[in-house]
Amino acid sequence: MLPLALCSCTGIQSVLDAQGQSAVLLSNLIFLIVFICAIVWLCVMAMLFLALFRRDRTANQNPTAERAMGRVVACAVCATVAIIAGLTVFSFYTTRGLNSLEDEEVTIRVRAQQWWWQFIYHDRDRRRMFQTANEIHVPVGKTVRVFLEGVDVIHSFWVPSLAGKQDAIPGRENVLTFRANRAGIYRGQCAEFCGLQHSHMAFLVIAEPEDNYLQWEDQQRGNSMEPREMEARSGKEIFMNKQCSACHTIRGTLAAGTTGPDLTHVGSRLTIGAGLLERTPGSLAAWIADPQTLKPGNNMPLVPLTAQELRQVAGYLEGLK
Repeated sequence: MLPLALCSCTGIQSVLDAQGQSAVLLSNLIFLIVFICAIVWLCVMAMLFLALFRRDRTANQNPTAERAMGRVVACAVCATVAIIAGLTVFSFYTTRGLNSLEDEEVTIRVRAQQWWWQFIYHDRDRRRMFQTANEIHVPVGKTVRVFLEGVDVIHSFWVPSLAGKQDAIPGRENVLTFRANRAGIYRGQCAEFCGLQHSHMAFLVIAEPEDNYLQWEDQQRGNSMEPREMEARSGKEIFMNKQCSACHTIRGTLAAGTTGPDLTHVGSRLTIGAGLLERTPGSLAAWIADPQTLKPGNNMPLVPLTAQELRQVAGYLEGLK
């Protein structure tokens, strides 16, 4: 039973698999609380069994025994106060240390929406700013400062292996900092019930060496690639002539919509639909064909397309690396 109980303690979304400075602080706090509570529980159980199986049941009538019991109770009260005070102080300093990281290298504005994540990478030169959806890259060992805001309802940004939870509230800006200590892919999740598709509002944090991150950053700042194959060219034409271009942005084209995710480099992402499906030509086609069946209640309307048009549009989006 123990291996079964521990099967969720590792992986790309586990609070016990701490790979960031903030997550390590929280993990240490969790283990300290569990350890102290376990000791307290064992002491309470020991006293309970001692009272139940004590042979001399007339001892309580002895004044000396009563005074001894009074001292035990007094010690227990003092120990309780000391434990609660100690855990409170430790929790305070842990919380204080979560956002104490300095010299941030990457600044990202996160706009949480029903039901997807918009990530805007800031730069002093506004012309170098860019945005992605449902997937962010960060350099290993560098501090990332995240500015959170909700567009519609309250959401919560949570990457268990890297940092604690922070709410994204409409009309209010919250700040979260974290640092990935190891390269890898970490799954994040909305941790505040936000509607029908709350459980399908995930995102990925991809931590990679700084050189790889800078290459990715340069690629993301560029415009979309011009399709080379005839089928993809036809797909681009269909995309621009349908209502797709009114909702989505593809930099370097006439598509400049802001309602849906930026699709400039959608072909380079690992998933679509906020972590719902792995990004493949088939999943892209399935999403375009009937998004409401895959994710009921999302804001993407059904766009009538023939089978050939669907294949062409999916091919075009797949090529946007």
